[in-house]
Amino acid sequence: MKTAVLICPGRGTYNKGELGTLARHFPDPDLLAAFDTARTAQGQTNLSDLDAARTFDAAIHTRGDNAAGLIYTASLGDFMTIDRDGIELVAVTGNSMGWYSALACAGAVQPRTGFDIVNTMGRWMHEDGEGGQLVYPFTDEDWRGGEQATQNLCDIVNEIDGTFEQSLSVSINLGGMLVLAGNSRGLSAFEKVVPRRDLFPMRLAEHAAFHSDLVAPISDRALSHFAPSHFCQPDLPMIDGRGAIWWPGASDPAALHSYTFGHQVTQPYDFTRAIAVAAREFAPDLFIVSGPGTTLGGAVAQSLVLTTWRGMRSKADFQAMQQADPFLVAMGRADQRHLVTKG
Repeated sequence: MKTAVLICPGRGTYNKGELGTLARHFPDPDLLAAFDTARTAQGQTNLSDLDAARTFDAAIHTRGDNAAGLIYTASLGDFMTIDRDGIELVAVTGNSMGWYSALACAGAVQPRTGFDIVNTMGRWMHEDGEGGQLVYPFTDEDWRGGEQATQNLCDIVNEIDGTFEQSLSVSINLGGMLVLAGNSRGLSAFEKVVPRRDLFPMRLAEHAAFHSDLVAPISDRALSHFAPSHFCQPDLPMIDGRGAIWWPGASDPAALHSYTFGHQVTQPYDFTRAIAVAAREFAPDLFIVSGPGTTLGGAVAQSLVLTTWRGMRSKADFQAMQQADPFLVAMGRADQRHLVTKG
């Protein structure tokens, strides 16, 4: 039996190629129907209809109030289909919004509670979230040279933040990239001073300034809206956005509630560190990235290289090891999904 860490993706992973994901892969029609009923009761388009759309509409499918539910449900469904007879899950983590999915997959909240959390937070971010996000790479094409380049970018961010009514901060440390959060003045100032690298700096459409003080009002609302009693001891260890581990039988549900709606919302999310902790503390045979999509796989691979896991120091090292004995499995890829599912 192989051991594995499950990694749940965040926003931006349900795109054109993911239409029909729930219809193809979600294993529990009754649970999906319950999610649809919950959205219908709030005047939202149900997930089944969004997933079954004839064409992908970025203005609809990538909105926070729609994307969050689609991504959470796809991640949860993938978790439910992993072959637990052949794979032992030893920990769960996620990127940004993927933390909510990780909570449900690890058993710290019930699946319907997790859906309520992600659907509500996605709606609030869409309706009331301030600011926005952009992404910018800091490694070269072979995923080298990260440390000094990161510091240089952080220096630029610090120079911009707080001057001329500009707000800017690191939102997510995402493998070989930084996601920045800020108001329009702060984001524009950064775009003007950094070198253009292909598509970067890239604004993230329909994203508020998550993991920053700009969304503190939503954090305050969530802390009072969601009851600590909805949280319980996880069944699996969870690695959060600080790299801290929440262990089964040793976690304080009230503290988990506080982190989820406090620090996790308003402070930077260090996904790279979460992957480093997963690799070093649990030494899994596999890193399984749940769907939808496949875009998070690159950030996981870059994080492992930056951690020098198993001696990897470059993109070429990763590719050689992955080809020889695949250890990173993206469930959104048809050619890899079968490696971790039954049948």
